Amino acid sequence: MPRLVGEAQPLLEAIAALSTAPLATIAQRLREATLPYLGSTALVIFTEDCTGRPQKKAGDESIISRVSIAELDHIRASLRGDDPGKDGSGEDAGTGSWQGAGWQGDGWLGEAVLGGEPHPVLALSSPSNALLVLADPQPLPDPAQHAAAGRMLRYLWTLAAERIREKVADAPPSYLIESRAASAERVRVTAELVDRHSTTLETLLAALRSPALDDNAARRSATDVAAKALVGLRTLNDRTTELVEEPVATAFQRLREDLKPLMNFSGIDVQFIEPPVNGRALPGEVAHAARAIVRGLVLAMVDQSGVRRIRTQWDCDGENLLVNVRDDGPGELSAEAPNMARLAQRVEALDGSMSVDVMPGWGADVAVSLPLDPPARHLADVSDWKLGERELEVLQLLAAGQRNRAIAVKLHISENTVKFHLRNIYRKVGASSRTEAIAMAHSNGLR
Repeated sequence: MPRLVGEAQPLLEAIAALSTAPLATIAQRLREATLPYLGSTALVIFTEDCTGRPQKKAGDESIISRVSIAELDHIRASLRGDDPGKDGSGEDAGTGSWQGAGWQGDGWLGEAVLGGEPHPVLALSSPSNALLVLADPQPLPDPAQHAAAGRMLRYLWTLAAERIREKVADAPPSYLIESRAASAERVRVTAELVDRHSTTLETLLAALRSPALDDNAARRSATDVAAKALVGLRTLNDRTTELVEEPVATAFQRLREDLKPLMNFSGIDVQFIEPPVNGRALPGEVAHAARAIVRGLVLAMVDQSGVRRIRTQWDCDGENLLVNVRDDGPGELSAEAPNMARLAQRVEALDGSMSVDVMPGWGADVAVSLPLDPPARHLADVSDWKLGERELEVLQLLAAGQRNRAIAVKLHISENTVKFHLRNIYRKVGASSRTEAIAMAHSNGLR
């Protein structure tokens, strides 16, 4: 038995690290946990629940620094059996399901473009619709070990996906601030890219269609290539918008699913007043925060005695998501209670407002307003932080989402020097983590 416990110790430690990992390091923790069972050069997690950082990556920098959403969408289509046809390299995408190779569970093993280059990849889905992609998978040679490793990989991935879902559902205010800033920046950059290339390609099309050109065959060929590129760019723009927005009706339906267990077992009648189906789509971080806020309010109301009915309603005035939650209890809900104070912090993180109207003997009525648009951007003013010139450069690259290695390359310094500057930056700005420093930089207009 002692020997068995000793053999299991590394696995137990890996599971413990994975089950407590923050979002920023969960890809690295998952890769460390899976390497004893399945080698790979890079690991990528793609989850649409994290609107600010939908990709979480670890491994070979040449892959993870270049992997795109379009590539991951193509792999997901292969996993679902949607027959995406050819991959970006022009070769047939995929070699089929991994079940044929002795694995258990749903997955796809094939060749696909990742980071701009073709790689053998293994892809797995999860109940939360997250995607796991392993580049250059190296399974164990023994068939029995191979199958056991597949089961372990599936278990570790399910654990990681559930950890991500839980962390997003209970996201602290700093995460919401960073997520909103990152989502807005992605939309801005993509829109600029689309505008620039659309103009170029439309001009090219007009020239190639001109009757003044004699070479018809060349014109037809070039027109076809340019038209496909234009469609691809616009598809990328639409896909980016989908990632950072959620239809209000869909977001509300997900709230109903979240509250189903309470409806089934508490005996309390939870009523839902549907939002207009044609209402404005919600930014992802607003949709996540709204669901978390309503869940928290419902639980706070249930804690009172004598509550038989709770009504929740969403509406949208074009600029704000309007949330109303009302109960028929004794009217004992306190806005100063710790659980209500935490909900107020979530609301404030998105520049929203929350009012609590308590009527003794009649119940409580809570109204929440969440702006759909981020605050207007203002010029960065970080003079109070007294950063040095190099520290400011590092912070700007950090706020832009760059990793330490990429910052080092860009500034022609070592990674250790980057870490030295980051420690000084954290001390000067009063941040306790990388995520908090990024959020503070964004909130001060630094991009």
